[in-house]
This record gives sequence, C-alpha cells and structure tokens, in this order.
Amino acid sequence: MKKLLFVLVCVFSLSTFAQESISEGVAKSKQTMTSDNEQVQAQLDMVGEVLTTTYFKNNNTRSETFNLMSGNSITIMDSDSKEMLIMMDNQMVGKKYMTKNMEPGEEDMKNVTIEKGDETKTILGYECQEYNLTVNKDGAEVKMDMYVTDKISAISNQAVQMGTKVEGFPLYMEMTMSQMGMNIKITHEVTEINKETVSDDKFDMTPLEGYEKTDKLMGM
Repeated sequence: MKKLLFVLVCVFSLSTFAQESISEGVAKSKQTMTSDNEQVQAQLDMVGEVLTTTYFKNNNTRSETFNLMSGNSITIMDSDSKEMLIMMDNQMVGKKYMTKNMEPGEEDMKNVTIEKGDETKTILGYECQEYNLTVNKDGAEVKMDMYVTDKISAISNQAVQMGTKVEGFPLYMEMTMSQMGMNIKITHEVTEINKETVSDDKFDMTPLEGYEKTDKLMGM
C-alpha cells in the first residue's frame, strides 16, 4: 500500500511540474515524412529524420534544424519587434539569409482555413488543444492537425504563419498534402522540454559571417 501511494505521489508530482509554465528553456523535436508512393518514399528515406533544437527565453525563440540531406537552418524570432531572421546552409543554395516580418499578410491568409478542434491531447505532461488547418497553395491542398500548449512561451515556425489564430506552442503536428496524385504525410513531434538558462547571445539577430542576403529562400 505504501509503495502504491509513493508511486501515485510521484506521478502527481511529475504531472504538476510538467504543467508549470516555462518562459525559458530548450525543446527538442523530430520530423519524419512518409508517402504511399514507393518512389517518393525512397527519396524521403534518404532524407531521414529532421531534428530541431529550439531555445526560448521570454519573447525570443531560436530554432536550429539539422539534416544531412537537406542541410541546416537557423530561425530567430523576436515577438516584440515582430521580426525574424532565417539562415539556411545547404548544397543547393549555399549560405543564405533573409529577414521578414513575422505577421502574415492578408494575401498569405486568404487561402488558409483555421478551426479550433474539439479534442485535447496530453503530450509530455502538457494538455494540448487541437487546431485543424487547411492551406491551398500552388494547386496543392495541405491539411494540418496541430496540438498546442499555452504553457510554453516558445514561438513555432509553423504556428507563427497562422497569426493570432493559433495560440500556443505546438507539441505535435501531423500534416498531409496531395499533389499530382502523390500523398505525403509529415509528422512533427516535440520529444523533450527542459527548463534551463539560455544565453541572450542565442537571439542575436545579426546574420552569421559568410551568409549572403537573399529575398527568397527555398521553401519560403
């Protein structure tokens, strides 16, 4: 009986701690892609997992994405100034950077439908609210099922494009797209969240040495 009570207390304590709001720390996530088309799947297998480390502090967020095939990128966002710096380094374009406003324009939101879902899901101890999104762009329809928490002050690259209609930091996203008869499913999930001190240097909006300015980056 004492052992059972001890376990219950530990579980309750962990749950209570996990629900604590965090304004400074580090989150790690991974992204995987799959397709029902064998040729596309073979290419996606070559890409493998895309790993992201996100540093956040108050109103600033820095996301570092790593992948051997597609290259590396760094995105720094300042929610006070509404500015973001994106730096990309890969074999196709080399080292490029661009700056842009975080707030999506009317044209960006014209083909986006966002609805608050009916479901919630507990992820890493955080209760997350569901959002359903549909984007029609360049002849392709993208559907996204997103679960977000308002307990983490980090800014998501994906959610920031939706403006104020998605409130919180996504801990799980499932995106499906169909184009030219090929279906692709992208799953993005946060695997770890740590409350720790983050240096202000992480959020310096000065581009790294060796990066060349551009008006448009691949995929942007």
